[in-house]
Amino acid sequence: MWQELMTDILGYDRFAAHGGDWGSFVTEVMARDHGRSVIGIRLTDVPFYHTVQKPDDPTKDEQTFLAEIERFPQTQGAYALVQGTQPQALALGLNDSPAGLAGWIIEKFRRWSDCDGDVEKAFTRDELLANVMLYWVTRTINSSFAPYFDVTHAGARTWIGQKIKEWTSRSSVPAGFAMFPKDLSSPPREWAERFFDVRRWTEMPGRSLCGARATRAARG
Repeated sequence: MWQELMTDILGYDRFAAHGGDWGSFVTEVMARDHGRSVIGIRLTDVPFYHTVQKPDDPTKDEQTFLAEIERFPQTQGAYALVQGTQPQALALGLNDSPAGLAGWIIEKFRRWSDCDGDVEKAFTRDELLANVMLYWVTRTINSSFAPYFDVTHAGARTWIGQKIKEWTSRSSVPAGFAMFPKDLSSPPREWAERFFDVRRWTEMPGRSLCGARATRAARG
């Protein structure tokens, strides 16, 4: 576990943590479960699972955000469905075809970065090929889909446990947010404040971190 690595192995009594996309989910859970060790967290989004249960009193900005999240599965979410339900079937084709693997991964870089449709405006070919080669030479695209599969099959007990922790208390660990203009979701600050002790909220003006997110999404 991350917390055990930092405290028991590396010897830090307190530490800060950063996460985005799946990392936001992991970082939030760690802050809630190990608040005595985590001095603060920094996230680039509000973990997706909070949108499952909508509040009774959403603000106008929250209503807009939640409506966008509802549309996402129909417009951009097919990758998540197949990675969560049939990862091995998908991986057979991707591990057999470098062109297919490149298409699966680079499409995410293009769609989730502020490149205006031209992916090479945001990333060099070397950067793109390096990401593809990471999965091609190690043949790990299948295992990299694990987060989607695990969440899809987590079961009610897991999610009920997380909701109980959430209801018991909002995480008291100070949180900072860096929100990028072309990220997958753009929640308003009041949405984050429902779940976190928000101390800093920064709207970034330029290129997003979607390159890193695209890598994670392509691998799972």
